[in-house]
Amino acid sequence: MFSRLGEKLQDVLKDLRGHGRISESNITEALRSVRIALLEADVHLQVAKDFIANVKEKAMGEAVLRSISPGQQIVKIFHDELTQLLGGDAAPLNLASPTHILLVGLNGAGKTTSAAKLARLLKAQGRKPLLIALDLVRPAAIDQLATLGQQVGVPVFRPQPSEKNVLRACAESLQWCATQEGDVRIFDTAGRQDLDDALIAELCDIRKLLSPQEVLLVCDAATGQQAVRVAECFHEAVSLTGLILTKLDGDARGGAALSLRQMTQQPIKFSGVGEKLDQFETFHPERLAGRILGMGDIVGLVEKAAESIDEEEARRLEERLRTANFNLTDFLQQMRMMRKMGPLENLLGMLPGMSNIKDPKVDEKQLARSEAILLSMTPQERTRPDILNARRRQRVARGSGTTITEVNNLLLRFNQIRKLMKNSGKLKKMMAQFGRIAGGGKGGLPMKVQLKK
Repeated sequence: MFSRLGEKLQDVLKDLRGHGRISESNITEALRSVRIALLEADVHLQVAKDFIANVKEKAMGEAVLRSISPGQQIVKIFHDELTQLLGGDAAPLNLASPTHILLVGLNGAGKTTSAAKLARLLKAQGRKPLLIALDLVRPAAIDQLATLGQQVGVPVFRPQPSEKNVLRACAESLQWCATQEGDVRIFDTAGRQDLDDALIAELCDIRKLLSPQEVLLVCDAATGQQAVRVAECFHEAVSLTGLILTKLDGDARGGAALSLRQMTQQPIKFSGVGEKLDQFETFHPERLAGRILGMGDIVGLVEKAAESIDEEEARRLEERLRTANFNLTDFLQQMRMMRKMGPLENLLGMLPGMSNIKDPKVDEKQLARSEAILLSMTPQERTRPDILNARRRQRVARGSGTTITEVNNLLLRFNQIRKLMKNSGKLKKMMAQFGRIAGGGKGGLPMKVQLKK
């Protein structure tokens, strides 16, 4: 989402780092470009003004202008101010048992899906969440939550099909919760196409009945300034305790994410970064600031690997790498490990300097085609790639719906890896670099760092 804004901010910072000495005119010109970039990204005007003023005040200081590396200090100022703009530190949920979490928002923001995603995340953290369907307005909303609850393995309360009174349904849900073993109750409420008095009155009544520890507004990041207006209205009506920002993986400009915290003074607690149920993350302002500025998020990358990759399988692959027994079956397994961690675009954003890469070789569709090629081979061919002669390659291309060129390119990449493995010095150096990136000390792949079995 922040690719365009990130590109422009990174270009400005790159230009500043290129100066041996930085003058006030350099900073003024750079901040003028930053201001335009923020407004083009749909950041609220007042938020953009305050951000520029704060950066300018610190960047104009004697310690920066006269320092040996002023460009690096200005990068740090930008990072710190961007982090502060996004909320400073990650804001945890108030999970005093039993916890009531009330989700509110307009239609289309993703409340029901976010409820299931949040339940899945809490379950993975050792909690016992329950899902309660209180959307009696949108057709099939209750069925949708029930289906999602089944997918994440969380019990779901369903009101009677004829129930039209949301307060009565809410009271019944509390009785149902008392019969369950859950310690976190997530209430999915109805929305509207726009804010109206009926919606606000309904939510106020529900809030009064539940006395929730958390009232989270589910907000669509793609709606720009409208998201800020909606958030302010909801906060005034039902006293929000935090926000969930959805569709952060989209192509929109992303100004809402940079404006919401400042305008509502409420923290963004979670973000949806994809359609899948596991593409939901605790919001870390410092990490997002780093990704926008092209500094990456190595901690987030290692955490994602820990959640997605089986430790024993990672160890087995590493051992085969070390002993040069790596074959196409292992290559396929490695590819599937990467895909488990989520969209490649998101993973690249976590690597320093790779946030705005537009390399056509790094493509989800290309990964899928490569997997199809490998699956079109026989087990013997994957184990012994050397037997893949021209006739066999033609058969693999036909079976996978690809071209001979694509099959040859995949085998070329694979042979390059095998060639690298034969050079033990290069391999050890590569593994040492991986280990340092992941904080694993000398050697070792990132996947070895605290992986779940």
